Amino acid sequence: MDPFVVVGGDAAGLSAASKCRRESDREVIVFEKGQWISYAHCGTPYFVEGSVDRLTDLLSLSPAEAEARGIDLRRGHEVVSVDAEDRTVTVRADGERFEQPYAELLVATGASAAAGPFDRSLDGVFSLHGLDDAAAIDAYLAAPDDYDPARLGDGPVDRDRVDHNAALEPPERAAIVGGGYVGVEMAEALSARGVDVHLYQRSAHLLTPFGAAVGERVESTLRDHGVTVHTDTEVDALVGDERVAALRIDGDERPVDVAILGVGIRPNTALLDGTGVDRGPSGAIKTDDYGRTSLPAVYAAGDVATARHAVTGAETWVPLGLTANRAGRAIGSTVAGDPTPVGDVAGTAVVKAFDLECGRVGLVDESAATDAGFDPVSETITAGSRSGYYPGNEETTVTLVADRTTGRVLGGSIVGRDRAAVRIDTLATAIEADLTVAELERLDLAYAPPFSPVWDPVLVAAKVVNGQLSE
Repeated sequence: MDPFVVVGGDAAGLSAASKCRRESDREVIVFEKGQWISYAHCGTPYFVEGSVDRLTDLLSLSPAEAEARGIDLRRGHEVVSVDAEDRTVTVRADGERFEQPYAELLVATGASAAAGPFDRSLDGVFSLHGLDDAAAIDAYLAAPDDYDPARLGDGPVDRDRVDHNAALEPPERAAIVGGGYVGVEMAEALSARGVDVHLYQRSAHLLTPFGAAVGERVESTLRDHGVTVHTDTEVDALVGDERVAALRIDGDERPVDVAILGVGIRPNTALLDGTGVDRGPSGAIKTDDYGRTSLPAVYAAGDVATARHAVTGAETWVPLGLTANRAGRAIGSTVAGDPTPVGDVAGTAVVKAFDLECGRVGLVDESAATDAGFDPVSETITAGSRSGYYPGNEETTVTLVADRTTGRVLGGSIVGRDRAAVRIDTLATAIEADLTVAELERLDLAYAPPFSPVWDPVLVAAKVVNGQLSE
């Protein structure tokens, strides 16, 4: 029997490979075009910040550990095409090509950072989408005499790129273009490295998917920590000869000496170009409940693939870490002989802005809920995170969205300084369980003064929305 072939050695790919090997004696080959495998992408801003001591602390699974699990891991091997009819892939390695047959194929090629209209060839211009990016930024921020190469650990880092950036004079003024996850997290990271940070967002609020209530508090917190926030401001171009020197905005130039681009990502689907595979939102590979594509015996998972939305039931593209790991694990079970659904996604996400915690899930935007066929009711409340008399009590703001017709919980967001982010899991569970607001209000959540008031902020929001539904 031909092997199970996996393209991509990160979250989805190695989760699938590991699960398949644990549950069967199938031969599993993983092709990874780069050298890094199985790393915590979401931890890279904290390495740049200095909270993570070494780059290799972000590795989840080493090549030796993967091979010990019986996985045939081949780094430096790029799969350049798929022949779905003959069930073969063409692989390029060491300047040569060869054909590899497969019985089943998983495309787990992830996504790449979008550059927008900006010139990334200039020194001082970075995206943050991988460990080599994090290493280069870290080196660029340090004075040449102060740079500590020991922070890299012993991984397969691009040493030439690191050495080039470490030799440059460190920046004093940063521009972050884009106010999403990367923008907010890197604003904190660069501030910790002593850089004057300016964050540019072309829409009215940062963290747009989290809603206005979260965006406003995040903007206030960033300003309180010395970050200059520019909303409703679109950056037209980066200016410089060899090194970035300025931003161009409406014809004016604003000096900077480092620019971080956080303008989004795009799925790496080129491998399946020409195969006729069905596509979904953002051009991601369309998959069914089991991660199968429209091509026979070809699966897709992670940032390259679509999933079903838990609220709308529609196909969606939500490139997040748990989604990738969970889908990969499910596909590994399916290939091993135990058909396992990959699960729906609700877009559950959390992010930190200095000491402020933010969470979101489901449909937060009322217009999106309306477009999905619901009659949304949305309320925003602010309540204490603990009993008012207990030390550490902080204001926690909850936005809750429900459907007027059915009472069903559609989504929500939470922001605050005291364990606000983990409270979003209550709303995520309510959505997965198809709870109504009345059922959410009746949940028996834990109470003790050090942890929560009698009425947790989530329950307060449910009471208020339920009152609206009863009118």
